[in-house]
Amino acid sequence: MDRVRQGRPGFRRRLGAVIAVGAASALAVTALAAPAQSADATRAGTAAADVQADVNVAKNAGFESDLSNWTCAANSGAAVTSPVHGGTKALKATPSGQNHAECSQLVKVKPNSTYKLSSWVQGGYAYLGARGTGTTDVSTWTPGTSSWQQLSTSFTTGANTTSVTVYTHGWYGQSAYHVDDVNVFGPDGGGGTDPVEIPAVPSGLAAGTTTSTSVDLSWSPVSTATGYTVYRDGTKVASVSGASTTVTGLTPETTYSFQVSASNAAGESAKSTAITARTGKGGGGDGGTVPKHAVTGYWQNFNNGATVQKLRDVSSEYDIIAVSFADATTTPGQITFNLDPAVGYSSTADFKADIAAKKAAGKSVILSVGGEKGTISVNSDASAAAFANSAYALMQEYGFNGVDIDLENGLNPTYMTKALRQLAAKAGPKMVLTMAPQTIDMQSTSGGYFQTALNVKDILTVVNMQYYNSGSMLGCDGKVYSQGSVDFLTALACIQLEGGLDASQVGIGVPASPRGAGSGYVSPATVNNALDCLTRGTGCGSFKPSKTYPGLRGAMTWSTNWDATAGNAWSNAVGPKVHSLP
Repeated sequence: MDRVRQGRPGFRRRLGAVIAVGAASALAVTALAAPAQSADATRAGTAAADVQADVNVAKNAGFESDLSNWTCAANSGAAVTSPVHGGTKALKATPSGQNHAECSQLVKVKPNSTYKLSSWVQGGYAYLGARGTGTTDVSTWTPGTSSWQQLSTSFTTGANTTSVTVYTHGWYGQSAYHVDDVNVFGPDGGGGTDPVEIPAVPSGLAAGTTTSTSVDLSWSPVSTATGYTVYRDGTKVASVSGASTTVTGLTPETTYSFQVSASNAAGESAKSTAITARTGKGGGGDGGTVPKHAVTGYWQNFNNGATVQKLRDVSSEYDIIAVSFADATTTPGQITFNLDPAVGYSSTADFKADIAAKKAAGKSVILSVGGEKGTISVNSDASAAAFANSAYALMQEYGFNGVDIDLENGLNPTYMTKALRQLAAKAGPKMVLTMAPQTIDMQSTSGGYFQTALNVKDILTVVNMQYYNSGSMLGCDGKVYSQGSVDFLTALACIQLEGGLDASQVGIGVPASPRGAGSGYVSPATVNNALDCLTRGTGCGSFKPSKTYPGLRGAMTWSTNWDATAGNAWSNAVGPKVHSLP
């Protein structure tokens, strides 16, 4: 964030302020798919007395035996353990140069018979097809997806066809794609099927202990299953090996639907009968309360030209107040806090009394670590322990409800995860944990900040990304958006919403006034339009998300001081909008 301890707001120093993205070439693809044919159509030439149960004639359909029975061009494919749709492995194939990474299998079929062909895919462009059918060869495709999507088609074999090549591939110049649970369902052509059958549907699904953000689930084990997939409101949220799990990252006081399926090398069963469970009331750290939809504001412990405030002066529209900032010590990872005399407190006791009063009013007051000039580094076991111990000591001394991570000069996901988990173990389940990464930090789940957020998802309150001082960035649809627009807010938020964070863990961070940042200011009306777009599907610009996220946590601003300088125009407009979200 543009948060300088003295003088005018500075600009963030970082590389890659603007990402240049070439326009993707349009793909001219012919004969991608033949008209679908009914999977229940009468198989010509088959006498009723000869009808047998259909089977999956593909071998090693779930890639549990690596690439056995499969051939991938130019060694472009490999079995991987993540991501998987069912079981423990899936195929990952990577196009390179003129090789579009085709992986294929020759399956035995019966003449004059109809087969349903399907698979689950994720990642880059993915194709599924069959050739050598003796009639009309078929294929289907998707231009890429961040979550598992099922491709399906069907084909009919010719009068003399006894084998067909089923295949999957990506596309030239595109990213790697993943495939799992291939199914070629129809009469056994003499090759048989995998000795393992798809397991039965799990029974006995039940909800156990619930908290404000989690639900314990358990079900009866299926004897032939090697793994289970848990679905929340129809979306896959967990893959586990045992017959129980805890679903985390949920929104307080919300009813969810859960289902579970069983899987093994042959594929995945149908989903179980759905059950519902409702989470409890939300709570902030040390008695504070974080509402379902919350406004976060950063309070400046310094004077940089914005209105100087005491905590008692901060608008009541703010639910989380981040005191900015903690200071580094000479011990790596260790933090301390020094109250700046410039903010007008007569004593530290007076400051602590203001924290207590805000908490008594149902607000959460946390300590922000970092900022533009923050030099705290957590990159070893020793520094992780020093961070956790010193942060907890400050929480006890001042009454802070938790911490905010705003390290703008890099972050080590391994050791920051250790530090935050150690702190949570000391502070307890009500600790408030927020993050404020820059836009570049959240473009991909492979980034250190995004990895850390996912690593601590079960204890994370909200990520309020800074949608300013950024330049142009990619949205979740692969298009480039410029800062300062509703599309920039919604298309970039979509990356987090579809990248693994729960909607309750995503907030929109913006400057409170044009003076609060070097660039990227948007009006409160634009912020409100973005909130409506993401939660209700209204007020969108050219980008409209494929679904709504009514659990979106809310919005954040830098800072409460710059907001006060502008007559609290930001919080007076955005606060009521956030608090009235669905």
